[in-house]
Amino acid sequence: MDPHTPASGSDPTLAESTALVPTRLGRLHVRLVGQGPTTVLWSSMFVDSHTWDPVVPLLPRDRRYALVDPPGLGLSESLREASDIAGAADAATDLLAGLGVDGPVDWVGNAFGGHVGFKLAARPGVLRSLVAVSSPAQPVDAPLRRQITLLLPVLRAAGPVGPVRTAILTAMLTDASRDSAPLRQAVEESLARPTHRSMALAVRSFILNRVDVTAELADLTVPSLFVASDDRGDWRPQDAEDAAAAAPDATAVTVEQARTLVPLEQPEALASHIRQFWARLAA
Repeated sequence: MDPHTPASGSDPTLAESTALVPTRLGRLHVRLVGQGPTTVLWSSMFVDSHTWDPVVPLLPRDRRYALVDPPGLGLSESLREASDIAGAADAATDLLAGLGVDGPVDWVGNAFGGHVGFKLAARPGVLRSLVAVSSPAQPVDAPLRRQITLLLPVLRAAGPVGPVRTAILTAMLTDASRDSAPLRQAVEESLARPTHRSMALAVRSFILNRVDVTAELADLTVPSLFVASDDRGDWRPQDAEDAAAAAPDATAVTVEQARTLVPLEQPEALASHIRQFWARLAA
């Protein structure tokens, strides 16, 4: 681990440091905020840990939050070859070991992060709880797969420009959110950080190679909260309810006026649901 400290405030519970943690999918860039037991916040595809920035100040102060740039994205090391969600989950266990975590953690994952959480929650002793936000249990459908396959060469050669950028922004944000300069800027800045090749490999690995895990939900070993949004067609409120019914100990809630990046679009509502969920666990 190669830590350094770019920022720290007068409040030690919000002090921030960063680390590059070696994993089997390269070194993952992690921002560490606060002190206490570790809670992992793993970001969605295409973006990085800054999408959690609006949420963290609204969460309990008695934790250390590990905000992760996923493999091949953000400031994490570039991917060198294709992988899959199971491979990302293996890298996540490397990350926990590299951070010195010696017990189960609370896991909060947005989209890609939720998919990784599904895998980890089926491995005894890794997680204490799971919050999966906008994380469909099914793979991408055929029309979206065709669209991604057609746009992938453009992404690899030129990066997220033109129709690729439009498709990503449309998938990530509601129409209203795309009209908000700060929200749009947060996504566009995330898109600019990884190399074109690494981003393309991440898309192949964690979107096109994603498989149906509906049957695996019965294997989850920890209390879980599935958070749907009201404006994502492939993870509707009913889909979250169905997934929760398939898991041994899960509930589902819906956040309105959001699509995929619920932490960025509706941080107050999401933080409220997370706090209530953790409070029930403590009780």
